[in-house]
Amino acid sequence: MALRGPLCRLLRTQLNNTCQSRVHSVAVIGGPFSKGQKRRGVEHGPKAIRDAGLIERLSHLDYPVHDFGDLSFQHLEKDEPYMHIPFPRTVGRANKLLSEAVSNAVGAGNTTIMLGGDHSLAIGSVEGHAKKCPDLCLIWVDAHADINTPFTSPSGNLHGQPVAFMLKELQNKMPELPGFSWVKPFLSAKDLVYIGLRDVDPGEYDILKDLGVQYFTMRDIDRLGIQRVMEVTFDHLLSRKQRPIHLSFDIDAMDPSLAPATGTPVNGGLTYREGIWITEEIHNTGLLSVMDLVEVNPDLGASREAVESTASMAVDVIASALGQTREGGPITQDSQTLKEDTEQLRL
Repeated sequence: MALRGPLCRLLRTQLNNTCQSRVHSVAVIGGPFSKGQKRRGVEHGPKAIRDAGLIERLSHLDYPVHDFGDLSFQHLEKDEPYMHIPFPRTVGRANKLLSEAVSNAVGAGNTTIMLGGDHSLAIGSVEGHAKKCPDLCLIWVDAHADINTPFTSPSGNLHGQPVAFMLKELQNKMPELPGFSWVKPFLSAKDLVYIGLRDVDPGEYDILKDLGVQYFTMRDIDRLGIQRVMEVTFDHLLSRKQRPIHLSFDIDAMDPSLAPATGTPVNGGLTYREGIWITEEIHNTGLLSVMDLVEVNPDLGASREAVESTASMAVDVIASALGQTREGGPITQDSQTLKEDTEQLRL
């Protein structure tokens, strides 16, 4: 039965309030999880990012920060591989728990930060976001496309497959994995943009081309410049209507010289200035609703300095997405309005 009249308008108003554009408060959720891949240590990522001063940094911005701590994930003793996919039930259960946590945080009106953990957790993070904001768009900043299906994945690791679970266009290409019966595709390929790709598997390349996904490789960034890349990204995702942004940021998008403590580093990544430009521009839209920061692995740092560098990079990326500027302060509503007024005067 179609909803009409006052009830329909009330529901739309409630949804719009839930998916409000400007940051009013921040919720931080830790996802200490590693079973989406085979290298231990990434489950310590949330602690490393907090130890690098995340909460203190965010507390200097203009809104309250609520750190809800880490989720407690159950690791099943009997979780046999399905096809060549390891730990499918454990990964599925963890993502279902995370989905509920993110949905609750967004529903309470928070801009939500999810600290991974490996990138398989994006299944639950984006799905939980979509429950409250079904018209969201997704910006995926990563060296890898993470759009393999169980049939195309060379390794079987689920941290290389999260996007495939989300896309409606891939529904018929995904087997019924144990642990994932709760996941139904919710995102269209046109609502996704990749930035920073430089290590794409052959099967993923075919999927990207077949679905017409908008993506920018590091070569594209070199050719166009990061400013133009972000302009095209926003034109692609937001030109039809303003809607919530989910930013899923894998720390391996950054060059390994800046973020070495991660599981799958690839040379030739984003510079510091490019990475921060991305997050600053997303903040400036006023539409960031949920952000993932994943794949910080302190066990893989060759030295203490390497771990600290990677975790500090993660803090900088998150803080700039929430309004910290390179001038040293947050972009407040008043300062942003003043900036827009000044630009208008120049015109």
